[in-house]
Amino acid sequence: MAEQTKTTLGIENTIIDVKGLKVHFPAKKDIFGRTISKVKAVDGIDIAILRGETLGLVGESGCGKSTTGQAILQLIKPTEGSIKLDGTELTTLPPAEVRKRRAQMQMIFQDPYSSLDPRYTIGQIIAEPLENFQRGNARAIREQVCHLMEKVGLNPHFINRFAHEFSGGQRQRIGIARALALHPSFVVADEPVSALDVSIQAQVLNLLQDLQGEFGLTYLFVAHNLSVVKHISDRVAVMYLGRVVELADSAKLYTMPLHPYTQALLSAIPVPNPEVEAQRKRIILEGDVPSPVNPPSGCNFHPRCWKAQDICRRVTPPLEKKQTDHLAACHFPG
Repeated sequence: MAEQTKTTLGIENTIIDVKGLKVHFPAKKDIFGRTISKVKAVDGIDIAILRGETLGLVGESGCGKSTTGQAILQLIKPTEGSIKLDGTELTTLPPAEVRKRRAQMQMIFQDPYSSLDPRYTIGQIIAEPLENFQRGNARAIREQVCHLMEKVGLNPHFINRFAHEFSGGQRQRIGIARALALHPSFVVADEPVSALDVSIQAQVLNLLQDLQGEFGLTYLFVAHNLSVVKHISDRVAVMYLGRVVELADSAKLYTMPLHPYTQALLSAIPVPNPEVEAQRKRIILEGDVPSPVNPPSGCNFHPRCWKAQDICRRVTPPLEKKQTDHLAACHFPG
């Protein structure tokens, strides 16, 4: 992201405001069909995403990252909480009103192989949202499709080809073009490069950054690869077992992580300098991630944390400011 984006953003420019978000799924029911246990996929999240920024959302598989993105877009109905888009509460809107706002918020899916309909040409795939929202006649829509294909680096002459005729990176570009067809203001990018070769990942990330400046986009960038998130994000939120445990400016989080979980994640990233790498200490977390059906009391991370004390087992630490613009949910940060 350009530096001016970071300096001109302010809290008054919030485009997405999430408070107390919970998404619980039934895990077990009794003989009468009543839910007796739940998977707490997202268990209380407060996030404000500022207009024009990229907020990276990182964590281990199963921590609730993708569920958070889908809940914000109302693809999954939240169990509790408030989600506002430009000040409009989405969780209480009727389905018809939510559909109208689909033009403002879109999603780039993780798997470029399964997210594209194999029966449609790529022209039909990109045109579908334009047709659904009646954005012009057939000729105008075709012109817009060709324009979008050029913007994402695809040859418009391939408009009548099918998705299986393209490589993984090209398919993801098709998915990006489809997401941008309605000129949304907010896009959830759900691990958009995790299924791609490393050599292609940088190309797609650079494309997303270029398009962000040109279209005035705001991204929630979901990923488990911290190196990828560092490359594209202005701020980074770290999730663990359904909760955000740290939130800070990207540079600050990577140089001065406060939460033990973030410190452990960053210690696993190799450094290209052999001398520096030899002096680094790897933090090995003991045990497995607890079950979201029955998360630990107090701090979710305490069973694996080397700093844990009695208060960590009893009291859930709030996500609060520990330093300037640096939030952490930890009783013993730093």
